[in-house]
This record gives sequence, C-alpha cells and structure tokens, in this order.
Amino acid sequence: MTKTSLICGSIAFDKIMQYHGRFGETLLADQLHRVNVSFLVPTLRTEYGGCAVNIAYNLKLLGGEPLIMGTIGQDGGDYLDRMEQQGLATNAIRTIAHAYTAQCFVTADLDGNQINAFHPGAMQFSHENSLADYLPLRVAIVAPDGRDGMIKHARDCAERGVPFIFDPGQQLPMFNGDELLAFIGQASYLACNDYEFEMVMDRTGLPLQDIAARLDALIVTRGEHGSDIYAGGEHHKIPAVPAASVVDPTGCGDAYRAGLLFGIANDLDWPTTGRLASLLGAIKIAHQGGQNHSFTPSEIADKFEAAFGYRF
Repeated sequence: MTKTSLICGSIAFDKIMQYHGRFGETLLADQLHRVNVSFLVPTLRTEYGGCAVNIAYNLKLLGGEPLIMGTIGQDGGDYLDRMEQQGLATNAIRTIAHAYTAQCFVTADLDGNQINAFHPGAMQFSHENSLADYLPLRVAIVAPDGRDGMIKHARDCAERGVPFIFDPGQQLPMFNGDELLAFIGQASYLACNDYEFEMVMDRTGLPLQDIAARLDALIVTRGEHGSDIYAGGEHHKIPAVPAASVVDPTGCGDAYRAGLLFGIANDLDWPTTGRLASLLGAIKIAHQGGQNHSFTPSEIADKFEAAFGYRF
C-alpha cells in the first residue's frame, strides 16, 4: 500500500520586519479613524513558508512521503528550486503566471505585538488543482489555502475515498456553520488549536462529544499544555515536550501535523502519533522560521525514546 500523503495548502513567503519601538506610542486611540503612520523597520528577513511546504518539510525529514498540491506565483522559481534541493516533489504544484506567490507581511514591535498584511495571490487559484491526477494516496490533509480550493479538495477526497485531515487554521473564519459541518462530514480527522475549536463548536452548534463522534479522530492542540486526541470513544492526553528554547512559534502547528500524517500513514496508534507530533513541535519552536530546523529519522527515534521511554 502506498504511504504517500497529499498535502493541500498554502505556499507562501513570510516578510518579517522588526519595529524597534512600540505601536502603542504611535497609534493614538482617539485618532484610529484616520490612521496615517509609518514605522521604521531596520531589520527585514524573508522566510520560506506556507502551511503545505512547512508540513511537507517536516514529513520528509521524518522519512515520510509528502506530495505538495498547491499554487505558486510568477516569483516562485527560487522556492521551487529550494524544494527540489530538499527532495520534495514539486510535480503537483501549479505555477500561476499572472499572480504573485502568497505573501504575509509581518511587522512586530518590542512588546511582541504584530501588524500583519496578507496577500493571497496565487493561493486564490488552488481550486484549479485536482487530486485525481495523483492517486492512489494513503492520506491527505486539507490545510489553510484558498477558500474554493479547500472546499474542492475536501469534496474530491471524500468522493475518491481518500481519508483526510481537515485543518482549517487561520482560514476558519471564512466558513459558516453549515460549511464546517460539511467539512466534518467529509473528513476522517479534524485538527485545530483550542481557540479554533471553540470557534468550530460555536459556529456548528455542536459540543465536543458530537463532533468527535462524527470523526475517526479529533485532535485539539493546547500549546504548552499538550494536546487532546479523541478517537474510537477514547480520550488520549498527549503531553507537551519541553523545548530546548522558545524562539519562534511560527510553523509549530505545521510540524505537529506532519507527525499526525506520519502516524496515520504508518498505522501507529494514537498515543504514539500524538507524542511524535508533540516532539516535532518542540523541535521546531527552538528555531526561527518554519523550515530552518533539521533532524534525521534515527535522531527523532532517539529523542522520542528519551522523552517517552519507548521507540515508535
């Protein structure tokens, strides 16, 4: 049986700028109706990001078989070259010649507050991809992407009998209750952080137990408090793995989801799958950006044994 994991999601550049002051000292509360300000940002860095590539990067390091299905813009040549150098397959990535790659512009101040602007660009054309061209598949994930693409890819997975994780992430506000119920009905798994899951319950009107009953597994991450996996009528408490240092949370959720995909593709039990996912998140958070950490499968096996007392 194939172990290929199809990863549907965004491909993006993150432009990260640091403002050496505090927004609160510049933004006047009684003048917010006519804001016209400029922030001097002495430092600027570009990170390769996007949920799909972040997930695939971690899954490849684990020894998994990721296949990215997404859209990139006219400015994405260097990114495609980088993926190929990392051994990631790019044949399911469509280049949109008349658009730019999705980009997030992040300005942070000294207090950690952020002002963000997001340009979806090529991501808006993700619905032009079709997973039918890449069967058979062991599992898929529908991660944050263009709205139409997420709807199409979930429907295609359900129609083709491909089990998939629905991971709405920051795109969750785009969907109403009926649409979320449709996703849950099609998906085998739902993965959210605790805030997102509260929104899912609010919009669908369903409590946790009812949502979990409609899925093979419900996964709710809770940051430093670990995560919860509800599967087969059981509740598995997954402990957080202490990080060597806390540098940057960007991409930690994507690393966690790579662990989920690896566990599903390799028929690991849920406690082991959750612990592996937790370990990947802890490794990622100690590094800047979503794809600047590295490890080998044997190193992960050793770290897993050190953390949990057994090998997966």
